[in-house]
Amino acid sequence: MRLLWSAAVFAAAASSASAFAPVSNGAALARSGVAMSAVATADVKAAQDASIEKLKAKDAASAALSKDDLNVVFEDEHIVVVSKPSGVLTVPGKDESNPSLNKAVFDRYGSESGRMDKMVVHRLGMDTSGLVVFARTNAALRGMNSLFRTRKVTRKYEALVCGHVAQDSGSIDLPLMRDYESPPFMRVSTDDHQRALIGLDAEVVGKKMLESPKDSLTTYEVVSREDMDGNDVSRLTLTSISGRTHQLNVHCAAIGHPIVGDTVYGFDGEAAANGGLDESDLPEDKASAELQQAIASASAGKPMCVHAKSISFRHPVTKEDLSFDSSSSF
Repeated sequence: MRLLWSAAVFAAAASSASAFAPVSNGAALARSGVAMSAVATADVKAAQDASIEKLKAKDAASAALSKDDLNVVFEDEHIVVVSKPSGVLTVPGKDESNPSLNKAVFDRYGSESGRMDKMVVHRLGMDTSGLVVFARTNAALRGMNSLFRTRKVTRKYEALVCGHVAQDSGSIDLPLMRDYESPPFMRVSTDDHQRALIGLDAEVVGKKMLESPKDSLTTYEVVSREDMDGNDVSRLTLTSISGRTHQLNVHCAAIGHPIVGDTVYGFDGEAAANGGLDESDLPEDKASAELQQAIASASAGKPMCVHAKSISFRHPVTKEDLSFDSSSSF
């Protein structure tokens, strides 16, 4: 089982360690031989079906956004960069009647292909605010897809997390997998949880559930250590090197500092606690359960505190180097 994070997170006392020097989580490694029972296909399918209904209801609650409401940061004949508010879907999903940023952008600008789905090159979660790029032309679509595929787009996020993160900077290197206990969410992958998938029917639960673990790397820098309603929080700049689904949420939870307002991966959330790790696997500077509960109560009903604050890339057609910034609301 591969469980790595920076020495900065794993042992705050090791202040002389390199800021991005990963170390092995020996305690978790020692448990890699503990047997886990294989899960039943019917149980996973039932959990999937229940979650799908919840997610459909959440998607339908996406805030309405018209073409006149758009916060446009940049536009030319090939691409549009907009700042998405929290609570709005990037794309409508299977139900095209759901309000979405994609629809508002298409209504305002159209696209060469005449299809709104052919404008989409990346997404933000419904609860995440910040910068999103859309393609207006086929050339821009091909070019942006290539840039994302080859990891030539740099995206930085600003987040408030529970507790005071001890080290000023570090890295979180934890592979991710689909959570068969709480689908369709993600969790840190371990050998034990991979073995639990043996025997699942891919035709029933879907191939994504059985995908191999995805290498996932996040780097962070502490901007400030703050107080929110009398509770310790840290403001971080997060860089998702690998760009996996829910990566930032799982990684922050897995180091004991879930994102403030995260009702899925945070305190008493819908997904596995601690990103799927045992409490004993978390670093010493983790936010206590009591602190997480207090912050969850204080932030109830408020947007999740994560914002796509900057994006940099080479223009897919003109080849000009571009960089854009957007301020968070928290």
